[in-house]
Amino acid sequence: MTSGVTLGTEQATTSGTSIDFTIPATAKIIHIILVGVSTSGTSDWLIQLGDAGGIETTGYLGSASGISGAVSTATYTTGICIANGIVATSVHHGVCTLFLEDAANFTWVGVANVGRSDSANHKVGAGSKSLSAALTTVRLTTVNGTDTFDAGAVNVLYQ
Repeated sequence: MTSGVTLGTEQATTSGTSIDFTIPATAKIIHIILVGVSTSGTSDWLIQLGDAGGIETTGYLGSASGISGAVSTATYTTGICIANGIVATSVHHGVCTLFLEDAANFTWVGVANVGRSDSANHKVGAGSKSLSAALTTVRLTTVNGTDTFDAGAVNVLYQ
């Protein structure tokens, strides 16, 4: 592995409504990697950011699109959307990358590229969020916060 790059510990996405990873406050780039991830319902998937004060659930700016013959696009303010137009038990693979854009204001920009392996369907998203302190946590969750993960795994890679 390249010096300065750290691979986290993979977490199963087979239960629960969110998956959290602790990130060092010195990180400048974070990749959230999904393999075979699925949820029980149709709520879109988000990445939420947290600092010493906890996970931030408001103040995000961005949008995402789902492409499967037709395109569906929506805006999001509760997280950086990585997959919209979710179908229950659909199987997804992909990555969301977060970049520290402004260290003084703790501003992060994220881009996502996720595809389904059980259907011809692709999802893209992008967004930004400024925190009140250095980022220490990233969370994978759903917009409604109640759909449960039921398959797959997720990990982080950061530098």
